[in-house]
Amino acid sequence: MKLTYGFLALFLLATTVLTAQKKAITLEDIWGGTFRQERMEALQSLNNGEEYVVLNFDRSAGTSAIDAYSYKTGEKTRTILNSKDLEGIQYFSEYEFSENESKLVLGTEIESIYRHSTRGIFYVYDLQTNELKKISEEKIKEPTLSPNGEKVAYVFKNDIFVKDLSSGKVTQVTTDGEMNKIINGVADWVYEEEFSFVRAFQWNKSGDKIAFLKFDETEVPEFSMDVYGQDLYQTQTVFKYPKAGEKNSEISLHIYDLQQNKTSDVNLGDYKDFYIPRIKWTNDANVLSAQVLNRHQNVLDLIFVDAEANKAGVVLTETDEAYVDVTDNLTFLEDNSFIWTSEKDGWNHIYLYDKNGKLKNQVTRGNWEVTNYYGLDPKTKTIFYQSTENGSINRDVFSVRTNGKNKKQLTDKVGQNSADFSADFTYFINSYNSATTPYEFTLHLAKNGKLVREIVNNEELLEQMAEYEIVPKEFSTLAVNGADLNMWMIKPAGFDPAKEYPLFVSQYSGPGSQEVGNRFHSTNDYWYQMLASKGYIVVGIDPRGTGFKGAAFKKVTQKELGKYEVEDIIEAARILGSRDYIDEDNMGIWGWSYGGFMSSNAILKGNDVYKMAIAVAPVTSWRFYDSIYTERYMTTPQENPSGYDENSPINHVEKLKGDYLLIHGTGDDNVHVQNTMRMIEALVQANKQFDWAIYPDKNHGIYGGNTRMHLYTLMTNFIEENLKVNSNIKSSL
Repeated sequence: MKLTYGFLALFLLATTVLTAQKKAITLEDIWGGTFRQERMEALQSLNNGEEYVVLNFDRSAGTSAIDAYSYKTGEKTRTILNSKDLEGIQYFSEYEFSENESKLVLGTEIESIYRHSTRGIFYVYDLQTNELKKISEEKIKEPTLSPNGEKVAYVFKNDIFVKDLSSGKVTQVTTDGEMNKIINGVADWVYEEEFSFVRAFQWNKSGDKIAFLKFDETEVPEFSMDVYGQDLYQTQTVFKYPKAGEKNSEISLHIYDLQQNKTSDVNLGDYKDFYIPRIKWTNDANVLSAQVLNRHQNVLDLIFVDAEANKAGVVLTETDEAYVDVTDNLTFLEDNSFIWTSEKDGWNHIYLYDKNGKLKNQVTRGNWEVTNYYGLDPKTKTIFYQSTENGSINRDVFSVRTNGKNKKQLTDKVGQNSADFSADFTYFINSYNSATTPYEFTLHLAKNGKLVREIVNNEELLEQMAEYEIVPKEFSTLAVNGADLNMWMIKPAGFDPAKEYPLFVSQYSGPGSQEVGNRFHSTNDYWYQMLASKGYIVVGIDPRGTGFKGAAFKKVTQKELGKYEVEDIIEAARILGSRDYIDEDNMGIWGWSYGGFMSSNAILKGNDVYKMAIAVAPVTSWRFYDSIYTERYMTTPQENPSGYDENSPINHVEKLKGDYLLIHGTGDDNVHVQNTMRMIEALVQANKQFDWAIYPDKNHGIYGGNTRMHLYTLMTNFIEENLKVNSNIKSSL
């Protein structure tokens, strides 16, 4: 084991024996809300750069308000709007300003559709006249004000509408929208899930044109889910879901001219079976950018569209032997030169191009990753970003000029630093936490990172936690299969190296993900502390294929998901099991989603290493999962059948020797319960005994009411029954 110098203090702290008076964490503590952290509500900077706004709720009165606060002092400066002053709205749960901040869209009666999408009843509030207008009597999607606030566009029944707020006139832009056939202006299921956007239309800078995407999903296969509910008969949810290798929606780009009341179809070029994962207007009101990605997702073209002449041309092409990541980092300067991020030198970095797509310079470089791009201050030509320059498990905030010079580190605490900048880049609010420090929020000057004031800390939580038996994580790297894998370890309090302890492995392992980070406790971390108090050593490991250690490390799993990362997870346990204090015959693993795919593979392919495994909502065959995600890493099953089948746990059930718990929700629209049902049938036909649990109507998160408490009780009991703690190993209670 290699212990990196930066975490020596954590290691020393972790090896300190805690006093016997400490309380062990219980599931009631975890799911009863004992360990609550105070955080800042989602805030938005106002254009003046001096104030930010927060949506506040008065639960006793049942009202909501948008309040403005001073960055400099933190004091409330004014209330922009309070629902108690509105007729017809008791409260609103979301809001959005027009670009010029003259009007607000207010959302009420919001209901979820899928992971990101919603519909609701929306209003427009005029901040100058104090007028409130309902946009539609129907529940609509994605209402968005024009930059000057004079019009609002929205989607209803898969068609786009524009309402003139002065006259009240509503214009229907598209007329062919139809459920499970044609979608205008919002994403289909797979785009929403894998390209992470819902609104598929955009106003141009002058507010006289709207660019939008049309999804023709007529030939996309349907998936159905039974909804059991409370009635005598169940109902069904039916939606289009393209599995790997199946037909995707046919995508097209269009521009609607409000002055001419005319829609033009944009010919992007000679593309077949492609995606348009992003559209964005440039600073020129007549120039639209569109990103076009081939189905293999290894060639991405950035295209500029002249909206007046309706001509399109490629200005930049990004290629990769594996895949090209789609981001939201494209930023246009005043002259339409633009910022772009790329892994083309092997690490994710920032690049500056002129308006014709000619590279001006690589802004950042080094064997580290840019992990977040915050934006550009056009006055000083300064770029603000977050990176792993101080270690892959840490994050810091930096600034640098567009010419790559005058780089400054704006944060100084080791751990996770994340910035939220004021609109004019005068200030930023830093969110900081580490493995031993809960969230702290502080205000800094953007020009040099100087601390202005503390906003929020969680010292009370630290005092509360001091009453409990909590052992800090030890961070290290583990040499496995020629790679140094990041790892954390939690040992029982009063750890005795002369004893043997059962090992429980936590991992997710999906492409570009990160389990091992120098960050404060998640809910699962409290569960791991509880398990440690019962006598388990718990570790988290990031195998090859995970993120933030360069493109080569991340993309080694291409076309072989479940091969190299499974080999690493098995070999890591084998290496750990050789340590004197770990019982090599008493090792288990768990994971959720991709992690469940991994834990299933680990107990099958590593049946001589892992004694037990828990898989929650796992993919059991990549043939069952969606096209965009799966083909990004695997190409299609028609092209790569062995990659799909040799690495899917459903094809290795005969290897099961240990104790296996399989869990799924029947309402999972993402990883369908089909995965688990087919796995169950394969296990039954192989005459393999196992345990399983199904949660009716629960989605991929498996939550609601008492569900999480039940789920974690089930998993805890399974661990205790099948990973026995030796009788001479007790909690320090």
